[in-house]
This record gives sequence, structure tokens and C-alpha cells, in this order.
Amino acid sequence: MKNLNKIFFSVLFFFFLNLIHSEETNRGLAIALKADDSFSGYGDSKTNLKMMLKDRKGLVTERVMKMRLLEVPEDGDKSLIVFDSPRDVRGVAVLSHAHKVGSDEQWLYLPALKRVKRVASKNRTGPFLGSEFSLEDLSFQEVEKYSYEYLRDEDLDGKDSHVIKRIPLDPYSGYTKQIVWISKSNSLIHQIHHFDRKSFHVKTQTFSGYKKYLNKFWRPGEIHMVNHQTNKTTTLFFQDMTFNTGLSDKDFTQNSLKRSK
Repeated sequence: MKNLNKIFFSVLFFFFLNLIHSEETNRGLAIALKADDSFSGYGDSKTNLKMMLKDRKGLVTERVMKMRLLEVPEDGDKSLIVFDSPRDVRGVAVLSHAHKVGSDEQWLYLPALKRVKRVASKNRTGPFLGSEFSLEDLSFQEVEKYSYEYLRDEDLDGKDSHVIKRIPLDPYSGYTKQIVWISKSNSLIHQIHHFDRKSFHVKTQTFSGYKKYLNKFWRPGEIHMVNHQTNKTTTLFFQDMTFNTGLSDKDFTQNSLKRSK
């Protein structure tokens, strides 16, 4: 009889444990979906970017680029990033086709070689052009690409925030998990802790200077990435953002990489 009681309470314990975990998973997903909604519905956009790279000695290098985005209904969005300066990276372009299901697609155009190179999924994790952003970081973070778990609520720099954990489903991801802070008031992401394949907290990404465009779309003015292993940082500054510019699929093809200006 005692053994039966032990078995019964063990089963009951694991039942409630799984129930709690399921609730945390559902809540984490719901928070992530709401954050995604705050970004959706923009159609297409163009923006100018300034990238500032700072090494561990404080030496700063600046790069100028432009970014074009296209929202794709029922699938991941498309992006095209083109570097304008300095001269050694001028004309370098990155085309990304994100997908909600399956691997994302990315192509890199190197003007010195005058060729378009497809980037393999397993080669998207390293530093891109010496910055602290990887090609994975520069791709869209589609909700369907992760599993989720709600962790807690806490204050982050005066912002009452949800804290969730998301785990990449892509086996080639450079991260084992990411801890994300999302404000309760407007569902905007303000911070992400990135953990590498050894589960080390390798990078911290912060989003600041949010601005609302067309009374609909929230976008950050700055995205800052610090690498805790190298003590290097990279900051992206967003300028002159416009929406509904008339971009279409033809502006996000491999051929468009070579003629991007």
C-alpha cells in the first residue's frame, strides 16, 4: 500500500510539474507573439544606418550603410543591407530571406570578386565584417524559429518588463538560448542576453531610442551589441526611416545584390 501511495504521489507530482511548465511555455509564446505584433504590418521600409565599431582599446571605426525591408505575408520577411563606406567595404551587400518554417536563406555580394555567394546555414554565426553582429543576428527573428518559456517579471532600467527564455530550433544556430526583456507597456524588446554553444553569456544586445512611425510602427533608434569575450562593441544608429516606399519582391533577388546602390 505504501508503495502504491509513493507511485501515486510521484505521478501526481510530475503531472503538476509538466502542467506548470506547459503554462510557462504558453505564456512565454504569448508574450513573444505580442512583441512580434508591435513590429508587423509595415509593408516595406527603407532606412540609413551608421555602424560604430569599438575595439577593446576604445578605437572607433565607422561604417555607413542602408537597409531595405519587405514584409512577406505568411512567411518570414526579406531584407537587403548595402554598405556605402568606407571604401574597403563599399558595395558589400547582404540579402536575407527569412522563413517561419525551414532554414533562412542568405546571400553575400563581394564587389571585389563580382560574385554572389550563398551563405550556408552553419556559416552564419561568426562576426560579420569585423562587427559584433553575426549574419544570424542580422536576419529576422521569426517567432516560429524558437521555443519559449516565461521566466519572471522585473524592472529593467525603469521599465516594468517580462523576461522570457527562447531556444533556437535551428541546429546550426550560434546560440543555445537567449534571455529576452520585453516591456509590459508596449511589448517592445529592450534587451537580449545571448548564450553561445558552450552556454556562456557571450553577448548582450540592447535596444533604445524607440520611435513610433505613422502612429503605428515602433522602431529602435539604436541597437547596441557588446561581446563579453572580446570586450568589443558595435552600435547601429537608424536614420531617415521611411515606409510604404513601393519595394517589391524584385528588389530582393540575387540579381538585385549586384545593382544595389
